[in-house]
Order: sequence, then C-alpha cells, then structure tokens
Amino acid sequence: MADLHPGVADPVMDTMNFLNEVTLNHPEAISFAPGRPYEGFFDTEQIFAHLRRYLDHLAAQGRSPAEVRRAVFQYGPSAGLIRELITDSLRADEGIDVPAESIVVTVGCQEAMFLTLRALISGADDVLLVSSPCYVGITGAARLLDAEVVAVGEREDGLSCADLEAAILAERLRGRKPRAVYVVPDHSNPSGTTMPLKTRHELLDMADRLDVLILEDNPYRLVSPGSQVPTLKSLDQYRRVIHLGSYSKSLFPGARVGYAIADQPVLKADGTTGLLADELAKIKSMITVNTSALSQAAVAGALLASSGRLSELNAGMAAHYGDTMRFTLQGLEREFPADRRARLGVSWNMPGGGFFLTLQVPFCADNDALGRAAREFGVIWTPMSYFHPEGGGDRTIRLAISYVTHTDVTDGLRRLADFIESEVAAARSHN
Repeated sequence: MADLHPGVADPVMDTMNFLNEVTLNHPEAISFAPGRPYEGFFDTEQIFAHLRRYLDHLAAQGRSPAEVRRAVFQYGPSAGLIRELITDSLRADEGIDVPAESIVVTVGCQEAMFLTLRALISGADDVLLVSSPCYVGITGAARLLDAEVVAVGEREDGLSCADLEAAILAERLRGRKPRAVYVVPDHSNPSGTTMPLKTRHELLDMADRLDVLILEDNPYRLVSPGSQVPTLKSLDQYRRVIHLGSYSKSLFPGARVGYAIADQPVLKADGTTGLLADELAKIKSMITVNTSALSQAAVAGALLASSGRLSELNAGMAAHYGDTMRFTLQGLEREFPADRRARLGVSWNMPGGGFFLTLQVPFCADNDALGRAAREFGVIWTPMSYFHPEGGGDRTIRLAISYVTHTDVTDGLRRLADFIESEVAAARSHN
C-alpha cells in the first residue's frame, strides 16, 4: 500500500533501524551508539524482591488478599497505580512538590511525549519548539501526530533564551501559535549539554511572559555524579513546566515505566476546572489503557526499598557512568593530542555527566561513513545529523559511553582515531 501516513516514510523513523542493522551486521565492532544502561547493574533476583516488597506494602496498607491480587492481575486505572510513591520520590530526590493526582504513569517517557503533544497540539497553526540538535523521540512523535516542529539551534553552551524568544515571536508574526518548548536541561541527548541555573530562571520567566509551556525531559540526572542543578519543575512558580520522567535509566528500561507531571489547570466543557493530567489520562485510556501493573509494581518496590531516594540507590551507578565519561575524555586526549587535533581538525565537548558526548570531525559523518567505520575499522557511532530536524550536524558524531567497558573505550577510541585518519587522508587525496 502507498497511502500510509507520511510520517512512516520520514528518515527519522529509519535511524534506529539503521543503527540496529549496522550493529547486527558487525557484531565484532565496538559500539558507541546505544544509549543503554550498563547491564552489569542488573540482577534478575531484584525483580522478584521488588515485586514482593510492593505486594507486602499493599498488604500493610490493609488491602485484602483479593485486593492485592486484583491490583497486579487486573486492568488498572489509566492514570496509574503508584502515583503516591512517585510523588514521594520526586519530593525527596528532586524537590518537586506536586499532588499525586497531577501525575500520569506512562509506558516509558515516549508515551508521555505522545500524550502531551496530542493534548496540546489542537490546530494546524500550533507549533512545538525544540532545540537543534534534539532527541529524535520527540520529533518522531510530533511527525506522527502532524505537529509542526520549529528548531532553534543550540549555541556552544546550549539553548539561548534570546534565540528561543526570537523564534516564538517570529512564529506569531507568521500567524502560528507556539504551544510549548521541549528541552532536556541536564546532560542532554544527544549533545550532552547542561542548562545553567541562570538560563533556567530566564526560560521560566520567558515562558510565563510569552504564555508558552515547557516540556522538561530529564532521564539522566539520577545516573550522573555530583550535585545537579535544580530541575525546571522544582523552580516552576507559574505551572509552566510539564515534567516528563522515566525509570529506564535510573532503574531498568525493561519495566517501560515513565510519567508526566501535568499540574496545569484546564477549563472543562461544563465550566469546572480540572488538571491537564486528567486529560492525559483520558487520552491514555484510548491508547494503552493502563501501564502494566507488574511493571509499576517492580518500580514501586525499588522506590520503597530506597525510601523514594533513587539518588542514593543509584549512587554506585552514577559513579560508574561518571568514571566512564572521565575515562573516555582522557582517552580522547590520549588519541588526539593537541598537535594531532590541530592537524585533523577534531574537537569535542566535555559533559559532566549523562551518557553522551559529541565529536566534531572534518568530513561528512553520514550513514556511508558509519558503514565504512563499522566494516573497515570495527567501530560504530551515531551521526549527529539524525538529531537536527531542519538539517545540520553533518560533521559531528555522537559517542554514547553508558554501555561500554574501559577496555571497549580504549580499543574503540583507537579504532575511531584510525578511521578519522583514513577519512581525512581520503578527502585530501581527492583535492
């Protein structure tokens, strides 16, 4: 059939498939492509312990055996079973103080994005603003929902509020309605940048002044070392921030549990006021009905085990990722000392946490180049052009450090350096 939604033919939809194909075809290659948690932290017995802890918690609350059984075996409320535990955890870990009814538990953060965009984008003139580069999950969701995306280029230190305001005003002059701005303020995917505190305050003030919402996606805070800048939601005095969360990095992605905090007031058709979360739950009831009760129970058990402080539960994990990031940055310095950097035209950023960093190279880092790197040098990376909705990033690659060992980093960076030398030599021979 040829009459499918045009979104399925968008090149963004093929990016992950292409990376998976390259990885499968070159199993011997060292891959800096997947932003997956390190599997050394997983233990199958944890799942049983988490489930048992949550079942005991329900019983301690006075639930009868039949009620406990029903909670995990039956369909559940669309808004989620464990909202109170999530609320307690957010208050303890992030200083985010919201009522439980403002939370919707979702099937990963990706569903939270879909629900939010579906609720907010109500007309052909509505616009979502994103940074460029930007996580493909939000731009892919927007494409499938026929939501117009406007990209605002990041500067070296991240997104500029002045650039963002100019883009919002320009869209209004065109007769369009900017509804929201999507940001990953901490150790962002893909660039690894972190938004300074001053910029966060500026962004919140601008959102209130210009009457737009902020979609805050923050999966990497609790797996990054050291103290973190406060979340936008914890600083939000105007209810401008819809906070999108996930337990895929801080616990394990197999649970597929995320959430949206949507405490914005909504005027209902009958004249009463409710919460945006209620509307997201309605939409969810027509998509996934409810998030798996067993998955929620596993997450709840982990929250109970740590008294809601995942930052403490994840301290070892955060230290591991921080160490791997430092080791990778040191490895880049080893492979590309100053004279070699200058000769090749290579540079990189230096994130303080998260899973990703970016490397600038003097050639077109496209799928063809990735194929040569995997086939001839045994190293895989991600083209940054995937993450630029309106083009760009052709000479930048993303390196993910979360899934690799120190040995992988050492060998992989050596292979990467050999590949870059080969590309530069080939380019010069053609000139």
